[in-house]
Amino acid sequence: MDAPRQRCDPPASAGPHEPFDASSDAAAVVDTAGVVLGWSRAAEALLGRPAAEVVGRSAARLLDTPVNPLRAASVAERCRSGMGWSGVAALRHRDGHRLDVDLRVSASFGIGGGECFLLSAREGRERWTMDRSVLDGFLVRSPVGMAVVDRDLRFVWLNDTLERIGGVPRDQRLGRRLSELLPGLEAEPLEGMMRKVLETGAPVTDYEYGGWSWADPYRRRAWSTSFFPLVDADGTVTGVCYMVLDVTERWNARQLLSLVNEAGTRVGTTLDVMRTAQELADFAVPRFADFVVVDLLEHVLSTEGHGTWLTDAGPAPARAVMRRAGLRSVREGCPEAVGRLGDRVDFLPPPHDARLLIDGEPVLLPVLDPADELWVTQQPERAERLRAFGLHSLICVPMRARNTVLGLTTFMRSVNPVSFQPDDVLPARELVARAALCVDNARRYTREHSAAVTLQRSLLPQALNGGTALEVASSYLPADPRGGVGGDWFDVIPLSGARIGLVVGDVVGHGITAAATMGRLRTAVQTLADMELPPDELLAHLDDLVLRLSEETMTDDEAARQSSAAFLGATCLYAVYDPVGRTCTMARAGHPPPVVVAPDGRVSFPEPPAGPPLGLGGMAFEAATIELAENSLLGLYTDGLVEGGDRDMEHGMARLAEALSRPEPDLRKLCTSAVRRLLPDPQPDDVALLLARTHGLGADHVASWDVPADPAAVAELRGLATRQVADWGLDELVMTTELIVSELVTNAIRYAEPPVRLRLLRDSRLTCEVSDASSTAPRLRHARSTDEGGRGLFLVAQLAHRWGARYTATGKVIWAEQEIP
Repeated sequence: MDAPRQRCDPPASAGPHEPFDASSDAAAVVDTAGVVLGWSRAAEALLGRPAAEVVGRSAARLLDTPVNPLRAASVAERCRSGMGWSGVAALRHRDGHRLDVDLRVSASFGIGGGECFLLSAREGRERWTMDRSVLDGFLVRSPVGMAVVDRDLRFVWLNDTLERIGGVPRDQRLGRRLSELLPGLEAEPLEGMMRKVLETGAPVTDYEYGGWSWADPYRRRAWSTSFFPLVDADGTVTGVCYMVLDVTERWNARQLLSLVNEAGTRVGTTLDVMRTAQELADFAVPRFADFVVVDLLEHVLSTEGHGTWLTDAGPAPARAVMRRAGLRSVREGCPEAVGRLGDRVDFLPPPHDARLLIDGEPVLLPVLDPADELWVTQQPERAERLRAFGLHSLICVPMRARNTVLGLTTFMRSVNPVSFQPDDVLPARELVARAALCVDNARRYTREHSAAVTLQRSLLPQALNGGTALEVASSYLPADPRGGVGGDWFDVIPLSGARIGLVVGDVVGHGITAAATMGRLRTAVQTLADMELPPDELLAHLDDLVLRLSEETMTDDEAARQSSAAFLGATCLYAVYDPVGRTCTMARAGHPPPVVVAPDGRVSFPEPPAGPPLGLGGMAFEAATIELAENSLLGLYTDGLVEGGDRDMEHGMARLAEALSRPEPDLRKLCTSAVRRLLPDPQPDDVALLLARTHGLGADHVASWDVPADPAAVAELRGLATRQVADWGLDELVMTTELIVSELVTNAIRYAEPPVRLRLLRDSRLTCEVSDASSTAPRLRHARSTDEGGRGLFLVAQLAHRWGARYTATGKVIWAEQEIP
């Protein structure tokens, strides 16, 4: 060979005393023909052959077994790919004995133009062997239960652990099937998996299940089981080996997590205290207990917000007065219960007192003895129920959340023969803790919502008075509590001249802010109506007010940045009905149109110009006037009444028309029934409906005269007015009417522009009106004792119940009203 033959020695620092260092391995360099080109001292020591005997000769001489050409070619090809090879080889020592070594072949490399391989070897380490007795001891005493069954699924072997787990002696198990021994387990599914392993040869691992065993018949346990096929030399499956591991703690933790997670979806679905308490009882039966009661302290169910117990409040009251809020049993009708839902109860398990609710831990009584002296003396009726229905175990858990004591939840078992154990306290505590948080949320929300509803209702009119001009009725339906308090309002405002103002509005949004804003707008409408403003002007002033209120809710920076981009919106419809002319003048600001039902039943929706919603500012409103026949029905409403669940306004207005067209003489019944028909279920928005049945003021209730521009006519007009008042049978008002007419007519002739007209109206009050073409406002003066005049309006103010002035398209009207005795 052309390549030089050389000794291949490792560094001197390496030695055979370092068995895991590759530098101490025996090494040789071999070419592609199998000729040894290099031989290390470690190789000489390993095989006892010096380099002179090996280098230049075939390496096959060193093998204890003949060379397999195909295997050699495969190893060479792998090494040429750069991957290398390792394995076990049998070599022949110089003295003739066989030597098993761990052999490694490097990736190929070149020497002198030829391809070579580096081989390194070390003597194979002695394999650890196990004595049969040691293996048998391990299998028998393993902490994992093990067993072997034949193809008929009959036990042929099991270890001590499985015998202890199952509680059935080994001699009773051998030769019998699992379903014959432990009927409390899932025997059929387990044997089904064994058959599957026998048929397919594929193992089944980590199958978990729960049940009871004879070793611990009063506690449910959980196991993880794996099944493996037993295969003989020819590959035939001869049986099944299965292993059982007790995973009760892991199972219980997972079951607890699952129980609590499910409780999170089933308990606390509403913001109602009683409903939440009942949901806790419903959820726990029969999952956890056979009989559950939830008792809440009275202050929890109160909407007043007083008397809260705090967990750090010191000594507890002597007695805990509670109300039964939740009740559930596996027996129909809950015959075990001493108190019913809503009843006052004071149950605490003897010998505990009310302090248990504040700082006590859950109480576990694994065994209840109805003959116990404490139960007989302190809870005699309950002791009798314990005996009658076999209630044998109890857990009481105080309900507390956010440093507040809420009540007590009691779990009992009767049908389930397994008593509560210490492991059951944790799930009971978790269930109650989650429910307590939901109860506290519901309690807080209920109080806040009740306060908001009380505020809202206090801001709505308590009584409506349409005088003789209108018969009025209203229906107000608050939103579903989940939707929050809204800002709907309505009002009926008596005006001068027997006229009536009708208003309905809706503040955008929900909550205390919307209710408070509604109250401010209602007060503003009443004030503006008293100023006798026409509907379009009233809405213009109201729009300015809403714009100012909106700006008040913004900071200075926001106001500079957003200007009018953010506003507090509202809609409103204001109408004025005049019974003398049977006309109704109305204007609306983004509000739905009114509904009118004629005496013959025809329904219409007159649409005055819609106008923008309140709060936009800088936009005009327009008024429109319609005539209403005697006994017409006028309806004003908020959008929540007609939107419904489908949010279709047109469909809702058609349904409203149908509901109001039904003949019903009682206006209140018609109003209530219409709301119920349109909204059978709670809605997310408030609903207001205001109905008014119109009545005209006939000619026999009205008298009017033209006033000449001559002061001498005052005497004649006084006479005409007093005779008319006397004809109406109001003799007690003749003298005051004479004085009022005299002063008002005299002022009109003296200071106003013609034409001047005097009108008397007999309605719920007697009204005297003097109209003229002047827009000059009357002014009440306090004349000095030396003044000859200036006392006219002061005298009118003293004689009349109230007086005022309103402006018309042609001038003004000064009016004064007197109460009819």
